[in-house]
Amino acid sequence: MTTPAPAAPAAAPVVPGKTLGIVALILAFLAPLIGAILGFVAKAQSKPAGFKNTPATVAIVLGIIFTVLYVILLIVLPIITAATLGAACAGLEPGVYGDLTCG
Repeated sequence: MTTPAPAAPAAAPVVPGKTLGIVALILAFLAPLIGAILGFVAKAQSKPAGFKNTPATVAIVLGIIFTVLYVILLIVLPIITAATLGAACAGLEPGVYGDLTCG
């Protein structure tokens, strides 16, 4: 007498947009604006199917936070650089001092 083979487990339900949500989460660190946009797309794909897409939600939040931080950096960094160069040239005559050009 042979024992019957165990039944194969049921396949996990496919969550629409989950793969895109994971890609968006990775891109949220590398290219945050693109990561946030893809997060919105992934969430829009999952919503009609009734699934929560946690990776997409996290990608949206991190993408927005990192985009804001990058914009602030792009505004503040040149100001700090100009102030530093201005302080380095204070009291010096116009000219080239190594890699520093004052004038």
